[in-house]
Amino acid sequence: MPPNTTATTGDKPAKSGRKKGRKARLIVLVLVLAIIGGIAYGAYWSISTVRASFPQTKGTITLEGLSGPVDVKRDGNGIPQIYASSDEDLFMAQGYVQAQDRFYEMDVRRHMTSGRLSEMFGKGQVKNDEFLRTLGWDRVAKQEYDTKLSASTKKYLQAYAKGVNAYLQGKDGKDISLEYAALSFSNDYKPEKWTPVDSVSWLKAMAWDLRGNMQDEIDRALMTSRLGPQQIQDLYPEYPYSRNKPIVQEGQYSELTKSFQQGGGTGASQGAGITGTSGTTGGATGSAGASGGTTGATGSSTSSATGSSLTSQLAGLNKVLDNVPTAVGVNGQGIGSNSWVVSGKYTITKKPLLANDPHLSASLPSVWYQMGLHCRSVSSKCQYDVTGYTFAGMPGVIIGHNANIAWGMTNSGVDVTDLYLEKVSANGYLYDGKVRPFKTREETIKVAGGASKTIVVRQTQDGMPLLSDRDDELVQVGKKAAVNTAAPDRGDGYGIALRWTALDPGTSMDAIFAIDRAADWNDFRQAAALFDVPSQNLIYADTDDHIGYTLPGKIPTRSSVDDGSIPAPGWDSKYRWTGFIKQNELPYEFDPKRGYIVTANQAVVDKAKYPYTLTTDWGYGTRSQRITDLIESKIKNGGKISTDDMRQMQLDNSSEIAKLLVPKLLKINLDDKNVREAQKLLEGWDYTQDADSAAAAYFNAVWRNVLKLAFGNKLPKELRVKGQCLSVDKIDSTGPVDDDAKVRECGQRDADQAQPDGGDRWFEVVRTLMDKPNSDWWKTPKSGTRPAANNMDQLFARAMIDARWELTAKLGKDIDTWSWGRLHRLFLKNQTLGTDGPKALQYILNRGPWKLSGGEATVNATGWNAAGGYGVVWVPSMRMVVNLADLDKSKWINLTGASGHAFSAHYTDQTNLWAKGELLPWSFSDKAVDESTSDSLVLKP
Repeated sequence: MPPNTTATTGDKPAKSGRKKGRKARLIVLVLVLAIIGGIAYGAYWSISTVRASFPQTKGTITLEGLSGPVDVKRDGNGIPQIYASSDEDLFMAQGYVQAQDRFYEMDVRRHMTSGRLSEMFGKGQVKNDEFLRTLGWDRVAKQEYDTKLSASTKKYLQAYAKGVNAYLQGKDGKDISLEYAALSFSNDYKPEKWTPVDSVSWLKAMAWDLRGNMQDEIDRALMTSRLGPQQIQDLYPEYPYSRNKPIVQEGQYSELTKSFQQGGGTGASQGAGITGTSGTTGGATGSAGASGGTTGATGSSTSSATGSSLTSQLAGLNKVLDNVPTAVGVNGQGIGSNSWVVSGKYTITKKPLLANDPHLSASLPSVWYQMGLHCRSVSSKCQYDVTGYTFAGMPGVIIGHNANIAWGMTNSGVDVTDLYLEKVSANGYLYDGKVRPFKTREETIKVAGGASKTIVVRQTQDGMPLLSDRDDELVQVGKKAAVNTAAPDRGDGYGIALRWTALDPGTSMDAIFAIDRAADWNDFRQAAALFDVPSQNLIYADTDDHIGYTLPGKIPTRSSVDDGSIPAPGWDSKYRWTGFIKQNELPYEFDPKRGYIVTANQAVVDKAKYPYTLTTDWGYGTRSQRITDLIESKIKNGGKISTDDMRQMQLDNSSEIAKLLVPKLLKINLDDKNVREAQKLLEGWDYTQDADSAAAAYFNAVWRNVLKLAFGNKLPKELRVKGQCLSVDKIDSTGPVDDDAKVRECGQRDADQAQPDGGDRWFEVVRTLMDKPNSDWWKTPKSGTRPAANNMDQLFARAMIDARWELTAKLGKDIDTWSWGRLHRLFLKNQTLGTDGPKALQYILNRGPWKLSGGEATVNATGWNAAGGYGVVWVPSMRMVVNLADLDKSKWINLTGASGHAFSAHYTDQTNLWAKGELLPWSFSDKAVDESTSDSLVLKP
């Protein structure tokens, strides 16, 4: 028979159905084998890479440069304790061991601080590098190293770098970390040697994230495009000194300060700033009249010209700041921390107990690295016996204890940054009627896989970088600028320059080593005085039953026309800083009669009792007063506090805003039975935000909707964050609106609605406005079938309705299935490839979710942002409780684990315990360390 042919051409045989089937099966088989082969190769690649990069933790390693053997003892969680016989050997070993566990993290950090992220990650980081080069952190760090730091500190930094480089010697990227193996697919990046300046630069990154009120300066200036003085004052209420106590209540001051207290004067008056730029400082008054669409209230001196030009410029700066990579926090957006110390007269141990939990953005690995640094015999040759939390990439211990003292830190929030508007021309910038030339330098940014880019950095004669050069939106601004009658013509636009204490060389690195070896209060105070940037609240306890607090830092003084709360006119020298507060004039306390000290970002001092303005933007004391109340409740009637009591206080989930609002919410009459059902969840609720609480879920949804309705669409658009649209397909059909209406409402919310974050400033804003139930802030228009609100009760009712249907969308119609933890989840993401890398790599590097208790402005501060939903955005990054009676009975925990290697057993081995609020034993004595040791490594010369 002739072969089969095709019907059309007749020149090719047709394939039989059987042959077609066989070929199809063959193709499938080949694809399956290819997939299996790819998986096998991927598994081999991953396993081989992982094994190559895991640190050696047992046996012996020879390190050239050591003067004697060093023991590295790791416990069951991989936490190392290092024993050496000289300072240099101790810090060289610290560098080696931290590089074993965390070098990729260290490498990314130093590229960030030096504005060289593009060398690792390509063109997507060029804008960030431009901004970071303009700030010049690494340049300042080099000046610090060359001119400011002591000879001993330089020696330690050199030894640390020598240890890191000993680890790197002979290793390719794939031998160091999985991330380098992944990077090799897209570029030929190779890690370079570590330098002492790389370590010093990290302090600049830490200072940036804890820089104070810079964001508030921008926000207040932006608000003037739409709000009047009284409205802005409503959003920045006075600190409630009578309700939430400042840190220093019985402190000693210099004679100058005592004289001020007796005389009742003010050393620095509150300035009015730039008329028409700020509209107001925190204490201005004016007519309210705040309706959502207004451009200003009666009494505002802000002109429409300013609203259209300066607003555009500051909005651009806002965008640039938001895009700068996070270092240890969330870019200065008002996060906080807790620390407190209780004297031995109120403890079971009869010696002080000290607790600390800094609140930072969640990162993987954790920003902290636990470690002990021990001299076998403390002497002039080897001076350290200290343990605690370190930063990978820096020698020494940042927070912890030695054999005699313990210390903790929280962000003081003092104002150490100011923004200046500069009148810029082709020849320079205007200053007191004369044009001064800028200092300039060229910076070349190398880009992986692309061409290099050169930028010109301009700064004023007194060292302020011109930030506005780094964003097109800041350069191309309007030509009208009615700032005030004395202001120069805007021309092509004002520039924006930054004055910041961290841009001056300092001595903070000296302070770290001095604190680590301090033996008593006097040593500690002298060491703290060297800690110039960032300014921190430092608490103290010692084995002799003393407790104390000190505020160190390089804190500027300002003239009577400027309080630092808003951008200032750079062309007028009256707005320049006048100096810095002397160290002996900074607030401190030692052994206060009340027997405890609490710091949680509240006001440091009562402004009526101190001659200098430290800031106008404290936290409002919600957490600090709750901690104070918890301590007082334990010690009343002769009660004593234990180590576990301190731990339990760290886990306190009580919502202070719920205590205020819930009684009001329960009195509101609601027609919808489904909403009433949700309302009943609040009956009998103890305001505790446990992960399994349905009441906590509903209340926080109500709170979020209160903020959105009262403030969201009334803020300038530059300060809005898009509200999360309800998932239409998940809202039960018994909801209050039909599908078409839901779609329209959803779109309208995305277009118009926004809301502020949920920090304790907003607690105070709402608390204050509750005394004005008919304020325009409580008015909101109708949306879809949702009714308009014309007063506080109506807005609260609307918020309860919206919260019910929001949670129906997110958690389901059955409220018995609701829980706070289902909304309030923590995801840990590797900060580079875990965020922007291939999905498969993100799966390997990232972890989560964890359902968490706690919430915004609670002691257990698992923070969330009302603008973006209920997910956890910052956390207690570590927790510790130090027992000064028996240091081996101290406790600690880290957010993740000791290792930065994704497949290590110690990558996130502490996270489950952390999420439950548990703490690990913290060994210190030789005997306790030996008993807890799992792996021992000897580093030999």
